[in-house]
Amino acid sequence: MAEDAVNADVDIAAEGAAPNGGSSRSLAEKVDHLFTTVRTSRGEYTYEQVASEIRDAGGPTISAAYVWMLRNGKRDNPTMKHLEALASFFGVPAAYFFDDEVSKAVNEQLAVVAAMRDAGVRKIAMRASGLSTESLGTIVDMIDRVRALEGLPEGADGSEADGATSERASRSRAPK
Repeated sequence: MAEDAVNADVDIAAEGAAPNGGSSRSLAEKVDHLFTTVRTSRGEYTYEQVASEIRDAGGPTISAAYVWMLRNGKRDNPTMKHLEALASFFGVPAAYFFDDEVSKAVNEQLAVVAAMRDAGVRKIAMRASGLSTESLGTIVDMIDRVRALEGLPEGADGSEADGATSERASRSRAPK
């Protein structure tokens, strides 16, 4: 389906995951989040692109207007076939639309991909490749300190980047 096209030419927007990681959001909010985060290098997909690629891939009959209505909350009870087709188009599991845990996990993955789309972040990641765990910990500590100086949270999404940052940071700040 269009999933291959999406994966081949995807540009995840810098907005990253939605607040609260996608938990308890409406269908419209989830569809909107996919439109704003999963996109081509030229920007968001149009409603007609989504509808026609779903139809061309043998999916259910769906119109651009119906896709717009789902995104804007004018319709909120699509068939499972429509949800599966939208999920396939955007390259996410169908459970994204009705399982808060899956939605949260997908949004976390989208946030990571969004961060890696940033040329500066990608450059740091590429240069850090192959370094020892200790060296990577030192780099994370330095980044955390710079983020604190700039008034930013430790992790890009407001949480700890890898779950071990605070432990490393407290170890490195402890008197020696």
